[in-house]
Amino acid sequence: MTTTNSQTHAISQNPFTGERFGEYPFDTTLALEAAVSQGSAAFKQWRKTDIAQRAILLVNLATELRNAGNDIARMIALEMGKPVKQARAEVEKSAGLCEWYAKNGSTMLAPEPTMVDNGEAHIHYRPSGMILAIMPWNFPVWQILRGAVPALLAGNTFLLKPAPNVMGTTYLVKQAALKAGFPAGAFGVINVGTPAVAELIADPRVVAVTVTGSVRAGAAIAELAGKSLKKCVLELGGSDPFIVLNDANLDEAVIAAVASRYQNTGQVCAAAKRFIVEEGVLEAFTAKFVAATQALVMGDPLDEATYIGPMARFDLRDELDKQVKDSLDEGATLLLGGGKIAGNGNFYAPTILSHVTPDMTAFRQELFGPVAAITVARDADHAVELANDSDFGLSATIYTADTELANKMTAELETGGVFINGYSASDPRVAFGGVKKSGYGRELSHFGLREFCNVQTVWSDRK
Repeated sequence: MTTTNSQTHAISQNPFTGERFGEYPFDTTLALEAAVSQGSAAFKQWRKTDIAQRAILLVNLATELRNAGNDIARMIALEMGKPVKQARAEVEKSAGLCEWYAKNGSTMLAPEPTMVDNGEAHIHYRPSGMILAIMPWNFPVWQILRGAVPALLAGNTFLLKPAPNVMGTTYLVKQAALKAGFPAGAFGVINVGTPAVAELIADPRVVAVTVTGSVRAGAAIAELAGKSLKKCVLELGGSDPFIVLNDANLDEAVIAAVASRYQNTGQVCAAAKRFIVEEGVLEAFTAKFVAATQALVMGDPLDEATYIGPMARFDLRDELDKQVKDSLDEGATLLLGGGKIAGNGNFYAPTILSHVTPDMTAFRQELFGPVAAITVARDADHAVELANDSDFGLSATIYTADTELANKMTAELETGGVFINGYSASDPRVAFGGVKKSGYGRELSHFGLREFCNVQTVWSDRK
């Protein structure tokens, strides 16, 4: 029950029942060549399409996503175990993404006048070509579209290799794009094994690569892209710190902590994973956090009441369980959970570890599942020191009543995003990405829209 793909097929396997309900043969060499050729040919016309028309198609896509929302949400729940209520919210968020870029994108892509001594100069944002996207399974609609939507609006075409366990969801999204009116090849989907990726990256018709995935996968793909001198955007792992200071509103902090750690069954790169709590409120915060976590409903992802579903992959549950056991052997204290749930379903008990120190597995590694690690901080400076003591640098959260102190702390935190009195999230209005081993490049906002543009200087009458 641990395999979600084979040498010949991508397989959809329900993590709640263990049933394999979808098998998708890998593309043949001819089919793959056809997809690449179609995407490359489509770019020649798509880049000439007026941006207003591209925006109209994004609005159409938002409509089609909503029309198919229940079917897409159900498929997400079946393929990777996300509670269906959260899956519907993901679809709606993705529709909103389309609408936001349709409304605001033309302004962000407009030529920018630049002061020069003589003549007239502008910076233009030109499309680059066909972008290869290698995407994960944990947000199988949102993560696809937060890359595809800005790329398409900028005039690029998008060739998607999704995770093999969410092919059904991916094909529903592709169907929505075709119904919205996107030309064939503008939004392409390929179903291939890992060996084909290297050939795709080397193909001159692919101009850049965007990847969301593990550090190991990101490093391998960046190396391949580097050999061909192709731009690469990496959104990789995270072990986000969630800092709670003595003057924090603990009730609000706990609500945010639970949502940030346990939504999507904890399988979120930008989720809070390391809870760094100032010693004056350690006991009170911990008690409230444990109580709130105990109240979460675990069960069938198709049940509207479920908040925590099964983990998406059986091998990842095994890996998480080993990380927890290693941390306990290293001296962490188990406050809640701590193991696999017996019986049907790939469930892991919501888990809270305390007395976690920087030398422990739960602090040093990313915990990609419903496990929280609590570490005590002496003061705000120590909290920042602990937060930065990580190979990752995606996002951070600070809960405090002292806004001045919080803003001072943001300047010291080595992360791509900092959220004060609110937990981390990706939103089209702000840039998303990390530093250190969390990757490089940015998605969303005008940064994501321009990430795969040719930033072209046009200078007239320079003497």
